[in-house]
Amino acid sequence: MTPQLARYFERWTAKVNKALDHYLPKENVAPQSVHKAMRYSIFAGGKRLRPVLVIAGSEICGLSGSKVLPTACALEMIHTYSLIHDDLPAMDDDDLRRGKPTSHKVFGEAIAILTGDALLTYAFHLIAKNSKMVNSAGLIPQVVETVAQGAGFAGMVGGQVVDIEMGEGKWFRHPRKKQIEILNAIHRGKTAALIKSSLLAGAYLASARPREVKRLERYAEGIGLAFQIADDILDITGDKKLLGKKGSDQANRKLTYPAIYGLEESKRKARSLVAHAKAELNSFGSKSQVLSELADYIIARSN
Repeated sequence: MTPQLARYFERWTAKVNKALDHYLPKENVAPQSVHKAMRYSIFAGGKRLRPVLVIAGSEICGLSGSKVLPTACALEMIHTYSLIHDDLPAMDDDDLRRGKPTSHKVFGEAIAILTGDALLTYAFHLIAKNSKMVNSAGLIPQVVETVAQGAGFAGMVGGQVVDIEMGEGKWFRHPRKKQIEILNAIHRGKTAALIKSSLLAGAYLASARPREVKRLERYAEGIGLAFQIADDILDITGDKKLLGKKGSDQANRKLTYPAIYGLEESKRKARSLVAHAKAELNSFGSKSQVLSELADYIIARSN
C-alpha cells in the first residue's frame, strides 16, 4: 500500500469506525444479546474496503466523503452479515474469523443468524436515511437498487448458492468450459457484486453522470474479480496467522482460480483485470489516484 493510500485508509477507517459506533445500538440496550453480537462482529477487524469504496466513489464524483458515512457504514454491515452467515455450521462451518472465534461460537447459532438479519435490515435503513440527507428522497431508489442487487440473489447470495452447490469437489463433474463459467459466476457474485455496489452507491449519492457511473462500474467489476482471485491465491501462499483462518479452499476441494488455471496464470489474470480497471479511470484525471492505487493494492496485499 502506497503512503498516500495508507493515509487515506487510516483517515477514513477511523471515521467509519466512529460512525459505526454511533449508529450501532449500545450493548446495554435490550435485546442485549443481539446488540452485543452485532458489535462483536463489526469490530472484530477487517480492512473496511467496502466503506472506503463508498467514500471514494462519492469523492471522485465531487461529493465529500463525510456526507456518505451512513451508507459507508451500511455496506460494512451488509458485508459483516454475510461473513456471520458464511461461518455458520450449515455453510462453511468456520470456528475462526480474523483470528477470533466466529459469532456462532460466541453467541450460539440462533443469535448469529438473527445478528446477520439485524445488520442487513438496519443497513437499508441507513441507506434510505443518507439518501434523504444528501439530496432528496429521489436518490433512494438508485442507491437501494444497486446495493440490493449486489447483496441479493443477483449478486452475493446467488454466488454463495452456486459455491455451496459446487462444494466438496462437485465441480469436477463438469467439463472445463463449464467449470470456468461456474467459477466466474461464483466470484462475480460472492465478492465482486458488493464491491461494485459499494463504489456505485457513493457515485449515485454524488449525483454522478451516467457515463461516470458506467466507467466506475467497469472499474469495480475488474477490481472485484481481481480481489477474489487474490484471495484464492492467498489461500495457498498466504500466512494463515495473517489471514486469521485455518484450513484452506484447496483442502476443501473448492472451485478457485488456482484450481482451474494454476497459480501463475491466476496471478496474470488478476494483473490484467487491474490494468483494464485502471484504464477506466483515465477520464477522471488526478481525482482517480486513490482508486488507481487501490486497484494495485488489491493484488499486492498479504491478507
